Amino acid sequence: MNIDWAHFTPFASLIGGIILGLASAIFILVNGRILGISGILGGLLPPKVGDTTWRVAFLLGMFAAPTVFHAVVPAQYITAPRVDASDWMVIAAGLLVGIGTRYASGCTSGHGVCGLSRLSPRSLVATLSFMGAGFVMVYVLRHIL
Repeated sequence: MNIDWAHFTPFASLIGGIILGLASAIFILVNGRILGISGILGGLLPPKVGDTTWRVAFLLGMFAAPTVFHAVVPAQYITAPRVDASDWMVIAAGLLVGIGTRYASGCTSGHGVCGLSRLSPRSLVATLSFMGAGFVMVYVLRHIL
């Protein structure tokens, strides 16, 4: 096994995880809702009266965050992620993730962060399923194909 030490970022990942955990805890305490992106987006289709403003604001904030990050952080600390896939492969992967979130009744943030912290058995099964599928796919793509 080779570790890509140039892209190994345990401290940045730890800080990101802490921020995500705090945001999830604050969101559920303030709104009484799970911070699951697919649920927030899915709640807009069809829109419900009185329930759309916070969803749209959340999604706009999520899309605006990279722009704010680029405006605040010096350029030498920003590295663009490398995606070794064609545009069509990324689109297909996004559609498959969307289908998976519908079958699992939630996404990785809803099940993996919020559901596990609430000791939800359904979230445990969902998290083990998508993590296991991810491990298998990485193994197949890197060692078999």
